[in-house]
Amino acid sequence: MDAVHHLSIDIETYSDVDIGKAGLYRYAQSPAFAILLFAYSLDGDEVKVVDLTQEQYLPQEVLRYLFDPCCIKHAYNAAFEWYCLSRHFRLDDNAGYPPEKWLPQWHCAMLHGLYCGYTAGLAATGKALGLPEDKQKLAAGKALIKYFCAPCAPTKSNGGRLRNLPHHDPEKWGLFKDYNGQDVVTEMEIERRLSSFPVPDAVQAQWVTDQIINLRGVAVDTELVDGALELDAAVRTQYVREAARLSGLDNPNSVAQLTKWLQDETGAEITDLRKTTVDDLLGKDLPSDAARRMLKIRQELGKTSNKKYNALAAAVCADGRVRGLLQFYGANRTGRWAGRIVQPQNLPRTYIDGALLPLARDLVKHREKDALQLVYGSVTDTLSQLIRTAFVAAPGHVLVDADFSAIEARMIAWLAGEEWVLDVFRTHGKIYEAAAAQMFGVPIERIEKGNPEYSYRQKGKVATLALGYQGGTGALVNMGALRMGIPEEDLPDIVDRWRTANPAIVQFWYSVDAAAREAVNTGRQIALWDGRLTFARECDPANDLDFLTIQLPNGRKLYYAHPHMGVNHFGRPSLCYWGMNQTTHKWEVVETYGGKLAENITQAAARDCLAETIDRLEAAGYPVVFHIHDEVVIDVEKDRAGLDAVEKIMSIVPSWAPGLPLAADGWVNEFFKKD
Repeated sequence: MDAVHHLSIDIETYSDVDIGKAGLYRYAQSPAFAILLFAYSLDGDEVKVVDLTQEQYLPQEVLRYLFDPCCIKHAYNAAFEWYCLSRHFRLDDNAGYPPEKWLPQWHCAMLHGLYCGYTAGLAATGKALGLPEDKQKLAAGKALIKYFCAPCAPTKSNGGRLRNLPHHDPEKWGLFKDYNGQDVVTEMEIERRLSSFPVPDAVQAQWVTDQIINLRGVAVDTELVDGALELDAAVRTQYVREAARLSGLDNPNSVAQLTKWLQDETGAEITDLRKTTVDDLLGKDLPSDAARRMLKIRQELGKTSNKKYNALAAAVCADGRVRGLLQFYGANRTGRWAGRIVQPQNLPRTYIDGALLPLARDLVKHREKDALQLVYGSVTDTLSQLIRTAFVAAPGHVLVDADFSAIEARMIAWLAGEEWVLDVFRTHGKIYEAAAAQMFGVPIERIEKGNPEYSYRQKGKVATLALGYQGGTGALVNMGALRMGIPEEDLPDIVDRWRTANPAIVQFWYSVDAAAREAVNTGRQIALWDGRLTFARECDPANDLDFLTIQLPNGRKLYYAHPHMGVNHFGRPSLCYWGMNQTTHKWEVVETYGGKLAENITQAAARDCLAETIDRLEAAGYPVVFHIHDEVVIDVEKDRAGLDAVEKIMSIVPSWAPGLPLAADGWVNEFFKKD
């Protein structure tokens, strides 16, 4: 779209629904929802703030361009402004101009920052970009939002009111208007500074599709959710009472109290009660039956995954659907999606299978606690396993689920040119058996159940899953090698054998590392594998911007801000950049290396496969309701639920990846599950 005008917008809103718990859609669908302030700048002119608590309508200057297809609307986290304004103008009820039709006219400044490797928060991104203090988000903003944008607690001093209005504190209201206008200034400055590094049209189009999927939402089995919440509360109360009787503690949920009691009871030194600690203690001989039972109770009460039922109950909209489960570019290092609300990327696994799965759901709906315990043992564990089944198809529909088969193993082999791996995926697909055969020199036909050589498969599996990104013995342990029964002393040999069997992938790590260092140190553009990957140092000195960029096979780029050579935690020279530390969640120097860069590239390219597949599915009339890394979930009419057709679409190789062997498989069901 060739824009003639640009309208930069920021709004402040009120709702009696907590957006942090319920998400944007439930928040904006509340009858109490209202837009309080509307700040804007047309074509970079002076920012103006419209007080919609005083004015009935927006100015004609705004209305003229707000729905003009030749005017791009800009906002930070533009999905919020787009949907809230869609509610304000009642576009949900406008069949001729629904919110989706308006959406392509919006551009998101937050996406622009994320694409260039920065953070999601407006203030944090402004700070990372080095914006002057007067162009950053005002520090008082959070307090003002809390005061005017959410209900307040009734007190004697505030006359028992449930909401703060402008006339209750005119001085604060004036500050709030300044804050609203300042956000537009900051947004425009972020866009201006990043203008030399634009978001590609393809990524912008994917953002539009993502908002449509979020708006579509997925149906929730509210009867199951309500039953689970009731049973979980009853069982937890029962466990707490039992724990109090056993221990005599005032609060057996207290980590400090329970830790001290367990130390006194067992004589062991216990520093924490994390899940792994409790599991390890239960695997040992304990001198006290009471201590073992207390640890079992702690294990049951520690299933925080059941809080996802609370999240679902809070976020489900009036039509029984939950919306906004996906955050586009949530993982800004690769561009992969992140989960929101119930975090679909992090749902507990379901081990209940066959007819026992629908039976468990029915027992929960009917609040049959004793029957659940009799059939499945642990009620809390059963509820945890059933969380994903709370997502259901619409009436008369079914869910079609399909996921790429071993997409990362395929992608890194294709990127690196590890031909024997590609041949496995082009033929029988038994990568774990084939890896074991390569590593240990065993004929692959011998690695099958019933033969002694089948024990090698476990080593081939854990090596394939753990070692592709330059991992060592620690990666094998993290992937569960010891829990699989592999002796610790065998781990170094597994690492060595896997690397010997995969020389092209090993060379990929070192080539990527060398190319990145060369680009940073010399400023030269380095192309690898006939231009499949291109490393460059791209700068905009006028705005103090400096990036290492990696152009992926489809043309999208990964950005690493302010790259430089530093020292890693081993005291060795290392490529470093500024980014969000995943542990401290602070903007700081981050070290990297060939294996980590290879992981970023592989996951990013796999993400691009998924993005293109979603577009193909949508175009073919298969509406996606959410997706998880390499898995899509479609809600479609029963007579159109063709799994073969969906798998065929997912197996289409992108034009930029000739020779990549893609495959998918899945299932059809009325509720979500793990196949």
